[in-house]
Amino acid sequence: MNTEQLFETVDNLEEEAIKAWIDVCNIESPTDFKEGVDACGRYFIEKAKPYGWDVEVHREEVSGDAVCITMNKDAKGAPVAISGHIDTVHPVGLFGNPPVKVEGEKIFGTGVTDCKGGVVAGLYAMMALEKCGFKDRPVMLIIQTDEEVSSKLSQLRTVKFICEKAKNAAAFLNVEGHTRGKSVLRRKGIVRFELKVKGVSVHSCRCYEGSNAITEAAHKIIELEKMKDTGWGLTCNCGIISGGSAANTVPDECTFIADIRYGDQKQYKEAERIVSSVAATSYIEGTSCEVTQISHRIAMEDNDANDELLAKINEIYEENGIPTLAKWESRGGSDAAYTTAAGIPTVDNLGTTGGRIHSPDEWGELCSMKESILRLATVAAFIEV
Repeated sequence: MNTEQLFETVDNLEEEAIKAWIDVCNIESPTDFKEGVDACGRYFIEKAKPYGWDVEVHREEVSGDAVCITMNKDAKGAPVAISGHIDTVHPVGLFGNPPVKVEGEKIFGTGVTDCKGGVVAGLYAMMALEKCGFKDRPVMLIIQTDEEVSSKLSQLRTVKFICEKAKNAAAFLNVEGHTRGKSVLRRKGIVRFELKVKGVSVHSCRCYEGSNAITEAAHKIIELEKMKDTGWGLTCNCGIISGGSAANTVPDECTFIADIRYGDQKQYKEAERIVSSVAATSYIEGTSCEVTQISHRIAMEDNDANDELLAKINEIYEENGIPTLAKWESRGGSDAAYTTAAGIPTVDNLGTTGGRIHSPDEWGELCSMKESILRLATVAAFIEV
C-alpha cells in the first residue's frame, strides 16, 4: 500500500475524526450507566455500517455491551486488533451541558483521553485503510465497556471476549492515553479489598466502655498505608471510608476500601498476606474485622513478545517518518495485562494525548487525533509476522 496515499487520506479524515471525538464524549457513559455506555457503542456501530464491516455485539445485562468491528474479516493475513474502553468515571452531568468543550487546541470532557479519543482513532485508522483499498489482513476494533472497574460488572466476561476475538492477532494495540515518545509494555496490577470493622456501641459519655470501630479502622489504615514503594513495589491507598451513626454514639461499624498496586504475582501474594494480617490484628479491644477482595486486575508483566512487537513497530515508524516509541511502564492498570497474559503480542498507550485524566479538567490535544490514527493505521498496514 502507498504510504503517501495513507498519510493524505488521514489528513482528509482529521476534521471528521475530531467531530466524532466530540460526539462520542458528549455521550456520557460512566461504567454503571449501561444506557449511556451502550449508546456510545452504538455510535461506533452506526459509523461502521456504511463500510459493510462485520459487527459482533457481546451482550451484558449490567455492564455495557462489548463490541467487535472487523474489516476484511475473511482476509488471509494475520489480524491486527485495536482496542480501548468507552466507559468513564464521572457521574452524568458533572461536566455540564454539553459535556464537551473545545478551547483553542484542546478538547475538554470526561473520557476525552481515557480513552474515547483512542477508540475514535482506531475507527478512523480502519476507515483510512479502507479508503486506501487495504485488503491484506483483518483489522478489528474491540470496544471494552467496564474497564474502569476492572471488569467487575461483567465478572471479566468482557475481558474474555477481547482475548477470544484477538487470540490470533499479530499485534494488539491498546489505545489508552498516549504519552509522546513512549509506549507502555509494563503495568501494575490492581487489587481492592473491603474491610468491615465491628466494634461495640455505647453512649459517648461512657466511650471507655465501648469499642470504637472507626478508631480501629484508623489503626488498620495507618498500617496498610505503610505500603508506599516509590519504585515498582507495593503501594496502598485507602480512599473510601464510612462509619458511625451519631456524634454522641461510639460507632460499632466502619467500612473502608484499600486500593493496592502490585508489580507481579509474588507482590500480589504479599499484599494478600499483609491485608489478612492487618485484618486479623485488633488494635482496639473488642473489635473484629472481615475482609473481602472486591476487585482484581492482573499486572502487565515484562514479556519478550511485547518487546519484539515494539521493535517491529518502531521499524515501521522509522521507515514512514513517524516518531519511534521508547518502552515505558505505568502504575495504572489496563486490559493490556490480560492480552499479554493470553500470549497475544501487545503494546499499550497508543491513543490520543492529553492530561488530568479522571478529573473534571480532563483534556486532550486536538492534533493528537491525527497522530494516533497514523500510529495505528501504519502498524495495521505494514506489520510483518
